[in-house]
Formats: sequence, structure tokens, C-alpha cells
Amino acid sequence: MTPTTTNTNERPLLVVVLGPTGSGKTDLAVAIAHHFSTEIISTDSRQFYKGMPIGTAQPTAEQLAIVPHHFIADRLPEEELSAGGYEREALERLEELFARHNVVVAVGGSGLYIDALCEGFDDLPSDTREVREELMRRLSEEGLEALVEELRARDEAYWAVVDRKNPARIVRALEVCIASGLPYSTQRTAQKRERPFDVVKLGVLWDREELYDRINRRVDMMVANGLEEEARSVFHLRHLSSLQTVGYREFFDYFDGTISQEGAIELVKRNSRRYAKRQMTWFRRDTSTYWLAPNDTAGAIDIIREKLEK
Repeated sequence: MTPTTTNTNERPLLVVVLGPTGSGKTDLAVAIAHHFSTEIISTDSRQFYKGMPIGTAQPTAEQLAIVPHHFIADRLPEEELSAGGYEREALERLEELFARHNVVVAVGGSGLYIDALCEGFDDLPSDTREVREELMRRLSEEGLEALVEELRARDEAYWAVVDRKNPARIVRALEVCIASGLPYSTQRTAQKRERPFDVVKLGVLWDREELYDRINRRVDMMVANGLEEEARSVFHLRHLSSLQTVGYREFFDYFDGTISQEGAIELVKRNSRRYAKRQMTWFRRDTSTYWLAPNDTAGAIDIIREKLEK
């Protein structure tokens, strides 16, 4: 392994590797972390959970053996980790890691959790149980689409990037909008919190059609590796937010008998492509991100070295 480059700036550096699903960001993050003899912290909101390695595309055993990873399969699906909770836990872990390394790599496709780690959130309304209970009642009686349309009316900016099939995120955003009287998006991004480390973001950029082809082939591989069986093993937990995820929802519908197995697989592909599109919409908001061609490890290392030497 190459020794870590000296950081003449003295502030530690967090290297965030981001990109849409299927872009190969994990491979790039492992290569970077291996080069700098450091460790990886996941910013993927689903890879935290045990029993879901295929559907959440957790790092392989080989990747985990090359570089130590954190926040990978370290809790049960019932132990749901919100973005705010992740912010607290991840910052504590980063403090430990920066005591050993002047560079740490973060990788994942969950823009909300990346923002939580790098920038933090403003204090959002917390005691909103009555609002939440009413929204949950409406969710049950009126369905998710009605709440999605209300979110669009109250906060079109967040509606444009949120996973509109995820009831937990829709309910939380509406909860804050109603309780505060302000759009969720403005409260979530109004003020960045100072961090005791510098951040550089590296994005993996693909031609759209090439990416979509990769996603389709990746889903076929996940199915061949046992995605359906994995979905069956967590079917009893389908009510949890951690299971409101592309790759599981579609098979749950198949298990319910509302679609065919073939239809479920095609929906996983379609919904994965749509998710990738939403991810890119989110990531492009940050104009400081360095976008790299796939597998451009050398380019990534050059950027990191330049940041360290400033």
C-alpha cells in the first residue's frame, strides 16, 4: 500500500465518492482508500442493515477484505437510522478515524445522508407526533399518491428529488412542512454547519444510455445471485422504512400476487433507472463536485493530492 500523502494543510480530508446506482463508485472508493491506506465510511441509507446484501449492493467480501468499511450491515432493519441519527453517529466515527488517518473516504448514493455528513441540518421541528399520526391515517385511507401530490403543492423543490415511492420520506417532509409552515427543502439546506475537516466530492459520470444498460445487467446479476430469495427472507418486515426500497418493493408485489415474477424484475430495472435519474438531479446541485470518467482512479488520486498539498 502507498503511504498516506502528507497533508500540509493540517486539516483532515474527507473524500466523498458519489454517483448513481450502478455507476461503480464502490470500486473507485476502494481503490482510493487502498492507495491512501485508509478506511471507508458508507453514506448509503440501506447498506446499514443486515440481511440485505444483494438488494442494497453492499460491498463484496473481497472489497471488505481490501479496505475496512464502516456502517455496512451493522444493525438490524428494525433499528432504522434517520439522516439526523446518521449525522451524529458518523461524525463520532469520523473523529476516531481521523485520529489514525488524515484522509478518510466516504461512498454512497444517498444524497440526503451525504449532506448530513458534510453539512448537517438545521434544527427541524421534532415534537410533531399529532401531525405524523394524521398523515399516517391519511396514508392508510387515501394512499401514498395523495400525500405525494400535497408535497408537490407545498414543496416542489423537494418533490422533484425525493423517492416518491418511499412513504417514510414523503410523510417526514410533509410533517415538517405542516408543523413549521415552511418548505422542508428550505429548512433542510438553509445553513451549513462548520466541520473540523475539509471535503472534496468526486462523482462518477456515465453516458445515460450506458448507465441504464449497466443497471439492467446489474439487476439480472442480482436476480441470479438470489435477490428473490433475499426479498422473501425480509418480506415479514415490509412495513419498515428500511424495506421501502427498489429491489424489494417489486418482489413484495410479486409475493402478494399482484404482478408476475417477470414483471417484478422488469419493474426493478425501470425503478432503478428512475432512481439513478433522481440521484443525478440531486448531485448536480453541488457545483463543487469533480466529475470523473468511470474507473478514473488516477484522476481521483491527483485531485486528492492537490487538495492535500494546498
